[in-house]
Amino acid sequence: MERGNQTGAGNFILLGFSDDPDLHSLLFGLFLSMYLVTVLGKLLMILATISDSHLHKTMYFFLSNMSLAEIGFTSTTIPKALRNIQTQSRVITFAGCISQIFFFFVFGCQDNLLLAVLAYDRFVAICHPLHYMTIMNPRLYTLTILRLSFCTNRKIPHFFCDLSEVLKLACSDTIINNVVLYSVTIILGIFHLTVILLSYSQIFSSILRISSDRGKYKAFSTCGSHVLVVSLFYGTSLGVYFNSVATPSSRMSKMTSVMYTMVTPMLNPFIYVLRNKDIKVAMGKVLRKIVPLNEIVDARLP
Repeated sequence: MERGNQTGAGNFILLGFSDDPDLHSLLFGLFLSMYLVTVLGKLLMILATISDSHLHKTMYFFLSNMSLAEIGFTSTTIPKALRNIQTQSRVITFAGCISQIFFFFVFGCQDNLLLAVLAYDRFVAICHPLHYMTIMNPRLYTLTILRLSFCTNRKIPHFFCDLSEVLKLACSDTIINNVVLYSVTIILGIFHLTVILLSYSQIFSSILRISSDRGKYKAFSTCGSHVLVVSLFYGTSLGVYFNSVATPSSRMSKMTSVMYTMVTPMLNPFIYVLRNKDIKVAMGKVLRKIVPLNEIVDARLP
């Protein structure tokens, strides 16, 4: 690590994915389309939940909040990455980097919590349906990075300020930061996964006791989409941080980060729409309202 000016303030350089200018247009188009699909899909889900009275239930309230959290989670990293690709500028200020790390963890932890709450919601709905409305009544992470000093080499081999990569650039001792980072990741991951696994173990044992095949299918269909989302989110996000402990490969870290910052949030609305009849019907109503409105606007234009 280069020695030199060891102040905390200054700029970092986000190295991104590639120095090849021919790839920039491809990456920009790919990331922009994924970001727009993610945001529009989440907004449609929120609008569908708000506009349809049949979806004014606890589960859909949590789904709407998760959609909002994932918009924030994705917007923390992707717009800056798009701007860097478009302007060929890779600089991010120290304050910008700290803000990105902070909101990344805030929205990431909120997403984690909502996934655990949704699992518990399905557990109560399937295993204790008579007590559902009683139990499911609808009624920080500390940035210890501020204490670090950084050397003259401020190049981050990533497309956003990933905390594990930023810590590698510090000249001062990062043992406390690393302990906090991996402790919080493990504690939150284990706690939320424990809630999810315990909830689903009870759900599956209750479903197996249902006599009719139709009843079993209906019960499985109510939680199938959540299982897919949990698998995608935890499989990629935990993989990134455990991979960063095992190997120093920044390339692998970038590829897995794309999965949980862009691909997973983009796929979630499709998963819930395809596997949930109520959301499918509600989103159809929202789209039917939007399309005639566009036709009226176009008709009035000269």
